[in-house]
Amino acid sequence: MLEFLEIATGPSPRLTVIWLHGLGADGHDFEPIVPELGLTFAARFMFPHAPVRPVTINGGMQMRAWYDILSFDRGAAEDAAGIRASAAAVTELIDREVERGTPADRIVLAGFSQGGAIALQTALREPRALGGVLALSTYLPLASTLAAERSAANAAVPIFMAHGTADNVLPLALGESSRRALEALGYRVDWHAYPMAHSVCLEEVAEIGAWLAARAQRA
Repeated sequence: MLEFLEIATGPSPRLTVIWLHGLGADGHDFEPIVPELGLTFAARFMFPHAPVRPVTINGGMQMRAWYDILSFDRGAAEDAAGIRASAAAVTELIDREVERGTPADRIVLAGFSQGGAIALQTALREPRALGGVLALSTYLPLASTLAAERSAANAAVPIFMAHGTADNVLPLALGESSRRALEALGYRVDWHAYPMAHSVCLEEVAEIGAWLAARAQRA
């Protein structure tokens, strides 16, 4: 099972948020965001560490990554095996939460960049209805397989997608095309664009907090 950090903001959490970091970071990356969300209810946050692996676009350097990136060309082949392996590892964390008493519909998958891609990959194929997906500065991986592999249980899962208009790592157009691909399959996407680069901003954090509050009320 993936190693992870865990933070509970109070007893009897109403939600569990499994939050996946981006390429080259680790589970500590989004740990400081918890108190900034302004939550008025108890929540449990799990911040897994991606495995260390060589990343092709970085000269084969070993770093924490959810999957390999073979080229800067977005039309290049994807590391399908790596993407699926990381999704399976995240599913193990969902299993762990369910086993300790958290209903699946109180579990939110969140992720930034690579982590957001894995959050989408995992949630949309998960056979148990989840509480939502936060996909930040990211894109839809293995998009051509989703129609055949998606789970009916999460056909209506709430999806919050956010992207920076000045993102020079994953261009805004990539996020927008991913949103359209999801909408074409019938998913309802709560889309947000912010004047920022490949990062997060205060307005985004506030809106994530409000979105999580809405999920907690429905749980």
